Amino acid sequence: MKHHRKELWFQIKSRRGFVNITRDLEAALAESGIREGLLLCNAMHITASVFINDDESGLHQDFEQWLEELAPEKPHSRYRHNVGEDNGDAHLKRTIMGREVVVAVTGGKLDLGPWEQVFYGEFDGMRRKRVLIKIIGE
Repeated sequence: MKHHRKELWFQIKSRRGFVNITRDLEAALAESGIREGLLLCNAMHITASVFINDDESGLHQDFEQWLEELAPEKPHSRYRHNVGEDNGDAHLKRTIMGREVVVAVTGGKLDLGPWEQVFYGEFDGMRRKRVLIKIIGE
């Protein structure tokens, strides 16, 4: 069995944002030479996420509004975590959106549904964060 590892780095200039990383995963898969297997992609920071959904700006705005209603950023004092920090909401948003995705690899391609795309979600931006790609297979 072959394996391939790659890291992506992001520094989102705002507190929150979504980045389509599907092409980055496709590039890593091509580098790997793996034709059949699994691709794992996960955020390596507790205030960031990797998830699969549609690449539609209205949906991204809906995510932003929904997450802010569930775990509003302010007032910072509402979170016990926020002692010397202000990102308690970001930890909760990451838990809701998830840590990682696993995508089947078939015929050297990501085996995604018709509208599925992979995204990096940032909930406490303005600093450098890492995403891990690990591909295993033949």
